[in-house]
Amino acid sequence: MPELIDPTVRLAPSFTAALHEFIAEGGGTGHSGTDTIIRNYLRPGDEWAAEYVADTLGWRTTAPPGFVTFTTLWWAEGDTFLGRLAIRHTLNADLLDVGGHIGYDVRPSARRQGHATAMLAAALPVAAALGIERALITCDADNTASRKVIEKNGGVLEDRRGDKLRYWTPTAAD
Repeated sequence: MPELIDPTVRLAPSFTAALHEFIAEGGGTGHSGTDTIIRNYLRPGDEWAAEYVADTLGWRTTAPPGFVTFTTLWWAEGDTFLGRLAIRHTLNADLLDVGGHIGYDVRPSARRQGHATAMLAAALPVAAALGIERALITCDADNTASRKVIEKNGGVLEDRRGDKLRYWTPTAAD
């Protein structure tokens, strides 16, 4: 059964393969966390993963320049990386506008299997433990799958800003 785990070098081969799946569908050029990993870390072999894992674990307490502190977790089953999410501990003006507290993605070969819904559900108590009572989660207005994931997890649409829909989602059960 898949679970949220801390990023680990143990999954480097599967994580690397997932990044190549994102690249094959045009990833690596946008502003998502996965795009940033592809641009700033991915190199031939798996050795780069140790640097990435160390950095991402450190960002929980010390944010990289221009960012807020955040917790990255991986959705994995055994030795298979299925997806990742980032829980931003606070919101700056840009995150309040279009970024939100939680960003997530599922590797292309694992999509449409319920992983995003389950991963977000598992992340909400983690966000609550970080002191986030309601998480802002955004998605592209034309991303029906992501919209359904957020709504299944209790997200309530607040508004649309540009091409982004903004949802507030409770992090703890009532």
